Amino acid sequence: MAVLDAMGRSANAQPQEPVTRVTLGWAHQAWLIFHKDVKLELSTGEVVTTSGFFAVLVVIIASLSFYSGHDASVQVAPGVIWVAVAFASVLALSRTWQRERENDALSGLLALPVSRSAIFAGKALALLSFILVIELLVIPTTAILFDLSLVETAPGLVLLCLGATPGIAAAGTLFGAMTVRTATRDLVLASVLFPLLAPTLLAAVAGTRALFGGASLIELGDYFQLMGAFAVLFIVGGLGLFATLIEA
Repeated sequence: MAVLDAMGRSANAQPQEPVTRVTLGWAHQAWLIFHKDVKLELSTGEVVTTSGFFAVLVVIIASLSFYSGHDASVQVAPGVIWVAVAFASVLALSRTWQRERENDALSGLLALPVSRSAIFAGKALALLSFILVIELLVIPTTAILFDLSLVETAPGLVLLCLGATPGIAAAGTLFGAMTVRTATRDLVLASVLFPLLAPTLLAAVAGTRALFGGASLIELGDYFQLMGAFAVLFIVGGLGLFATLIEA
């Protein structure tokens, strides 16, 4: 018979090692949220498929309505690109947060020992990747339908997308969290988000028009600065305000 000590434990039992609790760093937390959203999208494809199809449809309708020759298309195509991207981004954002509302997944996400700012960063990065994929569909489609050459303008378009998309993704994620529990969330989100995105979208449209008109990248410096300033504003605001908005 085993000998018991004063605490009722076997004297022959090996002492248990203390449980080591691993604390994930902020960047790792953000990466896990990003990986979750991207992996879910890779398995379903619903966000990029629906948003991308909608964006391409907007471009096709605009080409049938506004195309009137190469010279006019240089002036019209930039607006078509960014209008399609803006509306498709709202659709992608709405579907991304819809996933969190289903089966009360949002409550489970907030119950995790994860920083709220890391959740914002991870979801913003996921939305950023979705929008970039949509832009990869929209820009070549616009170039084909509006008879534009991307040989010389492709590097500038890439930089304009990289300048405008972070601000769109950060602002969308922040205000998507604000409206996630609202009954009329889609209407409220569009009403709030588009005015806030106006400076970024206007700079992107003006920069793209100047690029198609033959401007060099150096001449687009002011547009990049404006888009960068708003991107920083929305990113910093999102990191600081996300916790308040998501738990309100």
